Amino acid sequence: MSDAYRHAFDESTTNRDAFWSRAAAAVDWFTPPEAVHEDARGWFAGGTLNTCHNALDRHIAAGRGDAAALIYESPVTSTTRTFSYDQLLEEVGRVAAMLVRLGVAKGDRVVIYMPMIPEAVFAMLACARLGAIHSVVFGGFAAHELAKRIDDAKPSVILTASCGIEGARTIAYKPMVDEARDLASHQVEHVVVHQRERLQAELGARGDCDWTALRAETAADPIPAPVPVAADDPLYILYTSGTTGVPKGVVRENGGHAVALAWSMANVYGVGPGEVFFSASDIGWVVGHSYIVYAPLLVGATTVLFEGKPVGTPDAGTFWRVIDKHRVKAMFTAPTAIRAVRKEDPEAKFLRAIGTGPLKAVFLAGERADPETIAWLEGHTGLPVIDNWWQTELGWPAIASCFAMGDTRRKPGSAGFPVPGYEFAILGEDGHPVPDGQSGAVAIRAPLPPGAFRTLWNNPAGFARNFASFPGWYETGDAGFRDEQGFLHIMGRTDDIINVAGHRLSTGQMEQIVAAADGVAECAVVGADDALKGQVPVAFVVPRAGFEQDATMAARVIALVREDIGAVAALRTCHVVAQLPKTRSGKILRNVLRKLAAGEQVATPPTIDDPAIIPAIREVIASERTLRAG
Repeated sequence: MSDAYRHAFDESTTNRDAFWSRAAAAVDWFTPPEAVHEDARGWFAGGTLNTCHNALDRHIAAGRGDAAALIYESPVTSTTRTFSYDQLLEEVGRVAAMLVRLGVAKGDRVVIYMPMIPEAVFAMLACARLGAIHSVVFGGFAAHELAKRIDDAKPSVILTASCGIEGARTIAYKPMVDEARDLASHQVEHVVVHQRERLQAELGARGDCDWTALRAETAADPIPAPVPVAADDPLYILYTSGTTGVPKGVVRENGGHAVALAWSMANVYGVGPGEVFFSASDIGWVVGHSYIVYAPLLVGATTVLFEGKPVGTPDAGTFWRVIDKHRVKAMFTAPTAIRAVRKEDPEAKFLRAIGTGPLKAVFLAGERADPETIAWLEGHTGLPVIDNWWQTELGWPAIASCFAMGDTRRKPGSAGFPVPGYEFAILGEDGHPVPDGQSGAVAIRAPLPPGAFRTLWNNPAGFARNFASFPGWYETGDAGFRDEQGFLHIMGRTDDIINVAGHRLSTGQMEQIVAAADGVAECAVVGADDALKGQVPVAFVVPRAGFEQDATMAARVIALVREDIGAVAALRTCHVVAQLPKTRSGKILRNVLRKLAAGEQVATPPTIDDPAIIPAIREVIASERTLRAG
């Protein structure tokens, strides 16, 4: 443990206000906060600021207007564009002027339904500049899901593009926006469409505007000044899937968000002014909000906006090309992206040929990072691969190795240690902490640190339920344990704990074992109902390149789990499939796999990346059952 980490963590828990007061000095305040924290007004109560000013204007005022702010790298369109801070402010200001012309003001909501193009970043920052509240919906989301978000947020404007490009597919956005408007009860006044060369959209008469034409009309309008907002005023609403089918809108406040993200860049990721940060995510997800758009710009760094896939655009070397070409210091991606690269290039030939340039570390988050994937990446890059864990609700890492503080302790299967500002406990069903090594509910002491949510949009009761099971603690919904060395292990959602003949077993633990089997590229283990044992685990594995015809794989996986956990694991079924169903952000849709394993009907989730995977897996399961029956 580094002295810097120990001191920071101890101060964040014993002298919280002093710790966060010092962190807040990294942000420009129009009005200094009156208090570091109040129960009613939250973090930095009484302070006013503007997030866009902190991301752009202040760096220009400090003489860094010529420094690179945003690099747009799009292998799907063979485009590279770099925007300096001066240029980015001009683009953001022009979009802000467009929004003002449409009547958008402080507190209004704007839905952004766009692909990974610079205009999406301009739009987010323009909303922040005006004090408007943006709600980014992942480009290509199904119309009925977009309609739900329109009805909840009630935007006056939708900013969209004519299409998105997903690998080899071109997805028309405007028809989905039109359908969503038909389905929604709330009537949106204006839809502004950025036309892309790949596919042009037809504009109708319901308030549709052409982006380029509106920009030309407002070219003489002044760039709006940054609007002061209160620290607890919302910056954005980001929707996540709710358990009832109604999305829940996580609200991010301006003040705590700016302070927490700036602190994390300096102390977790080690990236500052003039250095390049590459987050291979999407602005539709929280990682894209925090670590593509806001955090790098808040500290004066250069951020990479990547429109592509880890493989297929054009190949498994695309990440390494971006890193080498743009001299990236730190990279952030999801484990599934690295698994995809490993599956296509198991010997890391592209990596060896291209290299990693000045890269210092790779950070992984978004789902459980299996030890095999981490070991592969560390072995071939020679760099630390640092897992970190957080949620949309939290907005920035809660568990990590604070690399920039000199804390490089890592353990396969663990996301690391509590990040300063977070106090964790592993609680049993009675609400009391369980001994080290024993699994329980992962909880965080309230109040949550700056940057974390303090409410849900239009749903205060839903927010309160997160704190109801364990008073004084936020229930993360994840199960995990703390080991004897203090490492925290997140083993999956609490509903991923299955009961096999009275034994509570973690499917996450089984996945770690399965992932270690020779030839396995990625895997998932889910629970299926069983008349005798209550539940039994079922494994799904995707073979690496060269192992597709290995007829022994299923048997080897089953044997490995039985050897490691014992016969109590009761893993008797392993399906070898070409792909796992995932969201576009790369998370495995385990609920879909549970239903497939049970032989139930599966509705295609709106978040799925490739709907054809579901019938393909159903066919594999059916053919294997036919073989057993024969």
